[in-house]
Amino acid sequence: MLSHTALVFVGLVFLLAGWVKGVVGMGLPTVAMDALGLVMAPVQAAALLVVPSLVTNVWQFVAGPGAGRITRRLAVMMLFACVGTALGIPLLASGSSRWPSMALGAVLATYALLALRLPRLAVPAKLERGLSPVVCFVTGILTGATGATGVFVVPAVPYLSALALSKDELVQALGLSFMVSTVALESSGSYPCEMLWASLLVVVPALLGMFIGQHMRDRIEPVAFRRWFFFAMLLVGSYMVLRGLLG
Repeated sequence: MLSHTALVFVGLVFLLAGWVKGVVGMGLPTVAMDALGLVMAPVQAAALLVVPSLVTNVWQFVAGPGAGRITRRLAVMMLFACVGTALGIPLLASGSSRWPSMALGAVLATYALLALRLPRLAVPAKLERGLSPVVCFVTGILTGATGATGVFVVPAVPYLSALALSKDELVQALGLSFMVSTVALESSGSYPCEMLWASLLVVVPALLGMFIGQHMRDRIEPVAFRRWFFFAMLLVGSYMVLRGLLG
């Protein structure tokens, strides 16, 4: 059982993590896992993330301007993400996910730096139909093979950011992608049952933080949002590398 002080800390962690996700559309697991590691074991922290991660991703998806349009556009991608995750899960037990996670973090950080320094990278519309299944299949394989390390963002997030999506459509597409990846990964996992109620309770601060973050995002101009988005991507990638280096 966590002390009252630890419970308050956990609530504040999910408030902050929800705020980050509300502003840029990603980052809740990264922020939460890093901070929760100060007061509990990694397996407990992962179990605590199950419900708020799923609920915030669902909200992020349904709160956007065109859920039906985004679903139709990305349906094949999501199918291949599920297939890739199912095929990648057996690889999880074959070795450490430390080095793959570090490599993918470096790719993510490098892409973010390039996107911040270069003109907007874009995927031509004529290539989207062929590239989308491949990108999400690879993302699914990496998600399944490395487990709950946050690598479900590679290469899906850079790819989605290169599509012709508006600020809100991008955040909504990320919500759909993360929602599908979360369900596909967690459906095969086992988590401490005693953490279920705690996981349900921390949904409240996570949603509150996300609500505040979404209202802040509404006030951010598209150009500024793009900077914040890729800066967040850079932080996530750098964190994945640092976490691997520190073991």
